[in-house]
Amino acid sequence: MNRVWSGAPALLSWQGLRVRVAPKLAGIGAGDHVALTFDDGPGRGSTPAFLDRLAARRVRATFFMLGSQIRQNAVLACEVAAAGHEIALHGYDHRCLLIRSPEAVRDDLRRGYDTIGGLIGVVPRWWRPPYGVLTRTSLRASGQLGLQPVLWTAWGRDWTRSATAGSVYARVRRDLRGGGTVLLHDSDFTAAPGSWRSTLGAIDQVIDRCAEQGWRIGPLADHGIDRD
Repeated sequence: MNRVWSGAPALLSWQGLRVRVAPKLAGIGAGDHVALTFDDGPGRGSTPAFLDRLAARRVRATFFMLGSQIRQNAVLACEVAAAGHEIALHGYDHRCLLIRSPEAVRDDLRRGYDTIGGLIGVVPRWWRPPYGVLTRTSLRASGQLGLQPVLWTAWGRDWTRSATAGSVYARVRRDLRGGGTVLLHDSDFTAAPGSWRSTLGAIDQVIDRCAEQGWRIGPLADHGIDRD
């Protein structure tokens, strides 16, 4: 029973439910702004291409990084921050929190948090759990670190082997609204090899769509989500 109760927040991994009952957690902010976010990096073979594309479009984003990936690509992680992008925490390892002990969950968040501070020199504000799955332990641990959990309202399903630039954009556009948060991936660390190229190919379309609708696009820092 305790395990079921501790996993109850995982129900909010269902996008439709969290948008209705937990809009702040879903990443719903100012109606004239769209938050652009990337998970699972930094990736040595992929993230630089995203930095180039975003720089060309003069768009900043929030990068939810893994501590383990930062340790392997510390210089690149610092380059992301130096380019004006927001650094957020995706955990240290990319493992579903439901199958981890409370001690392992707390250690994962602390290690990731400390890695960002120690190697990049910034204090993250936002946290997104792997697979978007929350637990009571992780919510307590993130709160103790001063982290605010944020999931998403639109995603591209860009991690699959069958993803294309067209399919990624079509999936994002289906749920794209002013005030929403878009989830994409700048690394194929936990995805089909090379899938990041489909994501990269869809970015211009996402940015253009926001411009057509009169929505600003940028990081969560500009999204108007206040802490509780």
